Amino acid sequence: MTTAKKKLILCLCSVLLMFSILVKPVFAIEVQNKASILQKIDNYVENNMKVNNIKGAALAVANNKEVFYAKGYGAYSDGREITGRTPLPIASLSKSFTALAVLQLVEKGKIDLDAPYASYFPDLSPEDERVRTISVRNLLNQTTGFNDKVNPDMTHSPQYQSLQEINQSLNTVKLANDPGTAYSYHNPNYQYLALLVEKVSGQNFSAYLENNIFQPLGMSHTFNVSTTQQINENLAIPRGHYLLFGHPVKQAEPLWFIDGPAGIISTAEDMAKWMLAQSNNLLLDPQLMEQYHTAGQSGKYGMGWLAEEDAHGGRMISHSGIFWTYKAEETIYLDEQLGITMMFNSGLNAFVDYSAFVDGIAKIIKGEKAKFPIVNDRNMETIMILLVVATILWSVYLYYRINKSNKVITTGKLIFSSVGRLFPTLILLFLSPLATFIGAGRVLPWFGLWTTMPSLIIWLIVLSLVNIMYMVWRFRLNYHA
Repeated sequence: MTTAKKKLILCLCSVLLMFSILVKPVFAIEVQNKASILQKIDNYVENNMKVNNIKGAALAVANNKEVFYAKGYGAYSDGREITGRTPLPIASLSKSFTALAVLQLVEKGKIDLDAPYASYFPDLSPEDERVRTISVRNLLNQTTGFNDKVNPDMTHSPQYQSLQEINQSLNTVKLANDPGTAYSYHNPNYQYLALLVEKVSGQNFSAYLENNIFQPLGMSHTFNVSTTQQINENLAIPRGHYLLFGHPVKQAEPLWFIDGPAGIISTAEDMAKWMLAQSNNLLLDPQLMEQYHTAGQSGKYGMGWLAEEDAHGGRMISHSGIFWTYKAEETIYLDEQLGITMMFNSGLNAFVDYSAFVDGIAKIIKGEKAKFPIVNDRNMETIMILLVVATILWSVYLYYRINKSNKVITTGKLIFSSVGRLFPTLILLFLSPLATFIGAGRVLPWFGLWTTMPSLIIWLIVLSLVNIMYMVWRFRLNYHA
C-alpha cells in the first residue's frame, strides 16, 4: 500500500472517529429530551387528573409524522390498568370521521356538497318546504336551520331506534332559521349525514367506517356504535363517572341514539394514527382535504372540525366530545404537524377544564411552561361543601334569631323579602332554559344537568329549602302573633 493511500485511509478513519464522537452526544441529548418531555407530560396529566378527581384517561400525541406518545392513566373500577389500547368513547370527535366519509363519497362523484339533502331521499315530504333546500354542505357546517328546540335530540322521548326513523322526523319539523343563514350546533345534522353515507355507499354506516377509514389507517381497535347502550354493555370500555362533591360516581351512560355525531369508540394508539392521517393525504384528495380543514361560511365550524389559527398564526383544527360520563378533547396544529387527543372516563363538569390538558401538553412539547388552571374540581368542590355547610348553619341561626326576637315586620317588607328568597328556587325551576341560553341553544336533559353540576344543584336545593322555611316561620310569626 502506498504512503498516499495510507494517509488517505488514516484521514478517513480520523473523520469517522470524530463524527462518531460528535454524534453520540447529540443522540443522547435527543433521547434525553424526549424522555424529559414525556416525564413532564406524565407529571402534568397525573397532577391535573388528581386535582380534578378524574379516575381514568388516555393520551395520544402525533408529532412529525410519527406516533410520539400513546399512554393510559388510572384504572378501571375493578383495578385493571388503562393503557394506550383501552377503548374509550370519543363522543363528538366522531363528527370529523363522518365528515370524512361524506367527502370520500364526494370524491367518487356519489355526493354533491351543494345538492339538496332531500334529493337523495325522494320519499321525504316535509311540511316546512325550506327543508328541501338544506344542502349537504349545510349539514356539514351545522347551518341547516335546525336546533334542539325545534328538533329535539337528547331530550326526545322515546329515543329514536334507527337512522331511518330519525330521517322521517324531517317531515314534521319546522326550521328555526332559513338554511345557510345561521350556525347552530345540532347532533341530528350528522345523523342525517350518516344515513346519506349508507344510502349512496350501499353499506351500513359502521361497516363503511371500518372498510374505508379504520382499516386503511390501521385503527384495528376502533369501532362505531349506534346507541349508548352498546357502550354500557361492553365490558372492555371503562365505566364512566360524574363528579359529586369531588367524588367520582360510577354511572351508566343514559340511553341515546347516536351513530354519526358521536358513536365512535377508539384508543390512544389508534387516535394517534387518525391525527397523522390529517397531513398524509391517504384518505382524501388534497383539494378536498383543504376544504375538510377549512372553516365554514358562518363561523369557525367547517366539516366536523373547528378551524382557526393558533396564537402564532398557524392553522389549527379541533373538536371536543361530550357525554355525561365521558369526555374527549382533540387539537391538531396542522402547520406544526402536532396532534393531541385526550379521552376521559368522566363527563362534562362545570368545574373541570378538560381543554387545559391538551393546551398544557402542547406547551410542554413546544418547550413552554404548562400552567395548571386555578379553577379545578378540588378547589370548587371544597367551596361548594363550605357553602352547603354554611347555608345549613345559617338556617339554624335564622331560626334561633326569629324565635328569640319575635319581631313582627310589615306586610310590604315581608312580601319584598319573600320575593328575594324565592330567587334560588326560581333558578332551579328555570335551570334548563338558563343552561340552553348559556350553551348557545343546546337543550340538556335533567340528567345531563345533574351530572354536569350536581353539587351546585344540591346547594341550590338546600338554599331554597332554608329560604322557604324562613318564609314559613316569618308568616307564622306575623299572622299568629
